[in-house]
Amino acid sequence: MNLEEIRQWITQFDREQLWIVKIFAIVFIALLVDFIQKRLLKRLQKQLDKTRNRWDDALLHALRRPLSLLIWVLGLAFALQVMNVKATEVVREVGIMLAITWFLIRFISYMERNILHEQELAGAPVDRTTASAISQLLRVSVLITATLVILQTLGVNISAILAFGGIGGIAVGFAAKDLLANFFGGLMVYLDRPFAIGDWIRSPDKEIEGTVERIGWRTTQIRTFDKRALYVPNSVFASIALENPSRMTHRRIFETLGVRYDDIARLPAIVAEVKKMLQEHPDIDQTQTMIVNFNRFAPSSLDFFVYTFTKTTNWIRYHEVKQDVLFRISDIIAAHGAEIAFPTSTVHLPDPLRLAGEAEAPVRVGA
Repeated sequence: MNLEEIRQWITQFDREQLWIVKIFAIVFIALLVDFIQKRLLKRLQKQLDKTRNRWDDALLHALRRPLSLLIWVLGLAFALQVMNVKATEVVREVGIMLAITWFLIRFISYMERNILHEQELAGAPVDRTTASAISQLLRVSVLITATLVILQTLGVNISAILAFGGIGGIAVGFAAKDLLANFFGGLMVYLDRPFAIGDWIRSPDKEIEGTVERIGWRTTQIRTFDKRALYVPNSVFASIALENPSRMTHRRIFETLGVRYDDIARLPAIVAEVKKMLQEHPDIDQTQTMIVNFNRFAPSSLDFFVYTFTKTTNWIRYHEVKQDVLFRISDIIAAHGAEIAFPTSTVHLPDPLRLAGEAEAPVRVGA
């Protein structure tokens, strides 16, 4: 093969196969740029970790993966341009929009997490419900905007879609009335705020009781006390009575105790000392109603009741305080020589009966 033939072969190769070399170069450059940006962001992260500003941390974390996607989208667009594909411009614009949307959604999620974390560290009350509602609204707004922009890029007539939405809104409303009811139910939960994430709620109308884990736009997730996940449609909360024990200010001790009828003379002193004990108890709130009184003559006991409130609302601590109060009452009753009554029955027997015709026992007379 002479020099002229080699030159012709190279020329022919350049015309037919050069696009392969260009695509290889584009892929290589994309890999290199992606590698460099990851290294730079990793070094930048070390510097930002030294600052107290959470915004830059959230921005950097949210940027990592979408930036890699953006690099590969641009690389793919260049590769399609080399291959003379007509949809190159559309692919590039849609890819850029997807990368931006992904970045914004990640940024909103990281900021929600950081704000809640800062509030916990500062000891401030954490309003997870409001933070979740705002973040969900922002994410939905980003998704709707991105969807409209992408449809416009793909050549879809947005005006026609909006017009159809106005005409077909009634039909869609009837078809999705349950979904809309749940949506507006969730909106009312966010506005009225009868409960928040982490609250213990229960309903006397429905078999609903547990801790709120998540409040969505359609359902609310509740973790029952036996650790089962319960998903309640938000529309239910508009038609039921709901209790929120997590927002109680105190917990009540309401107990009825009884002593024997034989100890009626000791009862006034017992009642007086029990009340004095409660007035001096460090875990009983003296600003709340306190009643200790003889209540009734029960079938087997003389009943008096204790009505008072603890300072704590913690379920475990409350039972510890209640246990201590009951033990002290038992000691007071015992110290007065009385006893706690329990159900008893007294049977009165008449004189011995004789059968008709029964002879009396002979009486012996001594000689």
